[in-house]
Amino acid sequence: MSVRTAVPIAMRVSWLVLFALVIGEFVTDLPGPGWATTSLPAVVVFALMAATTVLQRRAAAPRGEPRPPVEVDPPVTGRWSALNSPADRTPSHGTHVYGQTYAIDIVADPEGAPPARPAFRWLWPVFRRNGAFPAFGLPLLAVGDATVVRASDGQRDHVSRNSLAGVVYLLLIEGNIRSILGAHRIIGNHVILDLGGGTYAVYAHVRRGSLRVKPGDTVRAGQALGQVGNSGNTTEPHLHFHLMDGPDLDNARGVPFTWRGVGVPANGETFTVAERAGERTGAQAESRAAGQAESLPGERAAGA
Repeated sequence: MSVRTAVPIAMRVSWLVLFALVIGEFVTDLPGPGWATTSLPAVVVFALMAATTVLQRRAAAPRGEPRPPVEVDPPVTGRWSALNSPADRTPSHGTHVYGQTYAIDIVADPEGAPPARPAFRWLWPVFRRNGAFPAFGLPLLAVGDATVVRASDGQRDHVSRNSLAGVVYLLLIEGNIRSILGAHRIIGNHVILDLGGGTYAVYAHVRRGSLRVKPGDTVRAGQALGQVGNSGNTTEPHLHFHLMDGPDLDNARGVPFTWRGVGVPANGETFTVAERAGERTGAQAESRAAGQAESLPGERAAGA
């Protein structure tokens, strides 16, 4: 086991020990001074957190000249808008960790029906159901011929965090807890494809129970993999996509990408990908119906 793998595990174990000791201080009379049963373990935990952060950043930071962008097919069809794009800055999400130097977030931005996605609200409503967002349940497509190396869709799709209270909760509480629990809790349900040539594609925040593939499967470009969801560290249903140079999120480095026919859309830029013949299926229509069923009483299915 490498040091970069062992330190995060040690940190999580230390957190569990610290929580147990703190609870023990309240319900029992632990032997020894208080600093030895709570303060000292806390110092150890924070030291391990700092060590983990340093090791993750060193592991993920680019070295030497960046690789040329890898051209792949778009992972979606329809009309979308880009957020947190590497066309504007790198690292696009403010960190190289988890191989996301060149990551991009995209949200569905349809014209006409269904209505546009709900806007950010300062006060009310605090949250919305996933069915209010047009991205929820839309199909995710393989960006190239590939082998599935990881596929997980057991985490729940939580309600949106696209209000002031929701964002504060995400940043101060939920996000930190997810960071402690590891990369799989940050990216939520996900698929990782081996595209060959040392390039791996990551699809994050996939809808619970929607995956049609499993590790070891071979997929073709354009094949449906699953659906857009709202699992993991998210404010609303969207697709987080990036390329990296290995299958392990804790050790991989980001790889630049460009989408065939689209390029790399900048923040706020809207782009449209034509639907391929035979791509729209009954499963997609069923996913949309399920998304509508999740909308709040008294709301329209995909907007407010």
